Amino acid sequence: MNFKETAYIIMGGTTGMGLSAAIALASQGAKVLVVGRNAESCAKAKQQLGKGNLAISGDATDPDCIENAIKLAHTNFGTITGLFHVAGGSGRKFGDGPLDIITLEGWNKTMELNLTSLMLSNRAMVNYFLSHKKPGVILNMGSVLGFAPSPKHFATHAYAAAKSAIIGFSKSIASYYAIENIRVNVIAPSLFATPMAKRAVDDGEIRKFLKTKQPLDGGRPGVSEDINNAVLMFLSPSSKFITGQVLAVDGGWTLSEGQYQ
Repeated sequence: MNFKETAYIIMGGTTGMGLSAAIALASQGAKVLVVGRNAESCAKAKQQLGKGNLAISGDATDPDCIENAIKLAHTNFGTITGLFHVAGGSGRKFGDGPLDIITLEGWNKTMELNLTSLMLSNRAMVNYFLSHKKPGVILNMGSVLGFAPSPKHFATHAYAAAKSAIIGFSKSIASYYAIENIRVNVIAPSLFATPMAKRAVDDGEIRKFLKTKQPLDGGRPGVSEDINNAVLMFLSPSSKFITGQVLAVDGGWTLSEGQYQ
């Protein structure tokens, strides 16, 4: 895969899987601009990414955030090859959960964090590609919970709905903009050891369950680096014949029944 003279924006790219992907892209010669929620994570990410790459703070649910990122990336890099939208999060603290107890705030906030933010970044990026009359690629972060639920330990139904909607949204725009050579794909991880998943990763019962639910490599939670090869494959200009696809990077989650103790 050749990333010479490429440049990417990663929304939610200053921590976890987004940062890991950014480092992988930079190591292949791509220029990267990452967007994170706070200045501290941005400063750390900038240091890790090295000279020539950019990190800015912003809220992905704010329409101005992606617009500012695009302007800055284009000014500094001269072009933008693609977008990786990672930004999102659990709505559990706002009231997400099983349907019978979901609050309206929990539903709305979860949709805003995971689906509205993604629509905003995808819309802005498509408009950039169209206005510059160039091909481009968008990779969206989904979740196996969008199509392979786990009812006992992962019952956040607004989150599952949002991640499922990301698949439908991505396939729909992939179809519509294929004629413009704009590619759109989805990566769907299972349980990864990220800040958002700390509750589950630190739960002994869930860790036992995971041994049989995502049994690859000892039945462990994923680590951020586990997605890197898939991200590089989708974002590479060499993958110009791939669009509208969903790839689960899940340690076997979608194939395994999972056993309760």
